Amino acid sequence: MSTQIAAGSLPEAFLEQMKSLLGEADFFQYLKTLEEPAKKGMRLNPMKCPVDKTERFKSECAYLAEMMSRMTDGISERQMESILKPVPWAEHGYYYEDPLHPGQLPLHEAGMYYIQEPSAMSAAALLDPKPGEKVLDLCAAPGGKSTQIASMMRGRGLLVSNEPVPGRARVLSSNMERMGVRNSLVVCELPERLSPHFPAFFDRILVDAPCSGEGMFRKTPESRSEWNAGSPIQCAARQMDILEQAAVMLKPGGILVYSTCTFNAVENEGVIEQFTGKHQEFEMVPFELPGLGNAPGGMMHLYPHRIDGEGHFLAKLIKCSDDTCSTEKKEAVSRNRKKGQICPALPDIYKENCFAEERLTVRNEILWYMPDGINPGQLDGVRMLRSGIALCSLHGRQPEPDHAAGMALTSLEVKNVCELSVSELKQYQAGETVRKTCDRGWVMLQYEGISVGWGKQSDGVIKNHYPKGLRRRAGN
Repeated sequence: MSTQIAAGSLPEAFLEQMKSLLGEADFFQYLKTLEEPAKKGMRLNPMKCPVDKTERFKSECAYLAEMMSRMTDGISERQMESILKPVPWAEHGYYYEDPLHPGQLPLHEAGMYYIQEPSAMSAAALLDPKPGEKVLDLCAAPGGKSTQIASMMRGRGLLVSNEPVPGRARVLSSNMERMGVRNSLVVCELPERLSPHFPAFFDRILVDAPCSGEGMFRKTPESRSEWNAGSPIQCAARQMDILEQAAVMLKPGGILVYSTCTFNAVENEGVIEQFTGKHQEFEMVPFELPGLGNAPGGMMHLYPHRIDGEGHFLAKLIKCSDDTCSTEKKEAVSRNRKKGQICPALPDIYKENCFAEERLTVRNEILWYMPDGINPGQLDGVRMLRSGIALCSLHGRQPEPDHAAGMALTSLEVKNVCELSVSELKQYQAGETVRKTCDRGWVMLQYEGISVGWGKQSDGVIKNHYPKGLRRRAGN
């Protein structure tokens, strides 16, 4: 198709902006790219996929291809492997193409992978969180970057995933549960209400800021009509407000990654220049990402006509440590449980000595296993949707294991495990009973070592305890 078609669907002010930003030759190449299909991507979830399984194959891609081909009619393992191509800058990231629809497979609901646009994987890759660190994803919904950060942390340390909009926060919480994240708090607060609870607390912070979305015009063409010339200025003001709160919460010596999915300098270089001009304690950090090249100035644009992905902007900063930076934090003395409160017994399905008593806490009639590294006193007044792993519900006469625990825990932490076949997994996710013999009582159900939820064995039948709101249609 001609570039006139693409240009005709875009605001004139935006076209002038892009021509000025790219130059004429690059500009027409960009317009041509808008008429091509958007790139599709997914990330394998190492938190759910046993390492010993992947090591049996010539590559992780081969493992993923076999697992998916079992559940996809008409696509062989060899064809599947040719459809999946690694994303250079993202560990466990893969491109995929039609006719594959991974979001429709039972493995998606099992949390084996997350559907994510390839360029969006670059921000967490740049943040590079380490196991045991304290990390904040300040604008986290719907959860792609948070689940990627969690996979890089390997369940160790503390991840606070924040989303101010309640409806979006619920989607975030659901995705964290599906992916089996065990070390995250999911909170719903404005950044300015969150920062007093975490002064100079985090080792790394990701600010994937709300923006005008110019980089998504190919993936979501409907967003083109929502853009106007005033959008960047309005967004930049909010982005600065968010960065101000991030600066409060980052430790001296900590890393801040700022990202958007837009092109204009107002929301990108302009915001960073304004922020660093105001905060002399922050410096830009040069970086390099595989397949994306070098950023000697600490900032990088991703353009869809130059890479296999959509439009993004990345910036990496460090908060310098000097005499003006206070490294002391005043933490309130608090306990997980109020004085005199007795923590209820765990269901028998859980193995003993797998859960440190001091990290158990009760909230909203749910027994939670809190992440390490958090002082519960810091959370007073914070709206929380998830506090680590929900171990069991306390609503009934006897505590029942929570679905979140059935997605996050492994066979090492429970007493009774039953392995399902492909057909049995489909039955289970459809809400049907499964005829299977195992020890009586609660049982963790797995497919190829991937935990998928709970059942209850009685007389040769596993009664279904998969949440009704998550159930798939039988046969799909």
